[in-house]
Amino acid sequence: MKLRPATPADVPALARLGRESFVAAFGHLYSEKNLNAFLEMAYSEEAVSGEVAGEECIHRLADDGTRLLGFVKLCHPSWYADDSPTGMRNPIALGQLYTQPDTTGQGIGAALMDWAIAEARARGHDAVQLSVWAGNHGAQRFYQRYGFAKVADIDFWVGDHRDDEYLFELRLD
Repeated sequence: MKLRPATPADVPALARLGRESFVAAFGHLYSEKNLNAFLEMAYSEEAVSGEVAGEECIHRLADDGTRLLGFVKLCHPSWYADDSPTGMRNPIALGQLYTQPDTTGQGIGAALMDWAIAEARARGHDAVQLSVWAGNHGAQRFYQRYGFAKVADIDFWVGDHRDDEYLFELRLD
């Protein structure tokens, strides 16, 4: 497995893995209308292409030379800065950390998380922030192993459907 930055050529695979991962984990929670609208907004090739080409988000990919195994996305400024009561001055958001379903438990998520934390430190951020669905206990345990702690209750909208989410934060000071 190799970690590398995303390129425009990766956009179709990134969009596909984002859509498939989101649907596999959360698709059952939403109406077809809400789900499709969200997938178009967040995981269309046009949306992903804009992020890859833009300055706000950094994607790091894990691949094995034949396919995309997973990815993580960091974005600055953090989307969650105003929701955090901790007063961190320069947080970065971890937007997604997804792996192929058949690679769970192979250390890909851990390698991507290690990269994300090191990258946030190298860029001088004082915290990494992320949101996690209140019902996703496995992800919460994963983040807690890295030192993330719940700092607030927030909302996550998929169309007109509101989810209870937790804002997790890892202080880097």
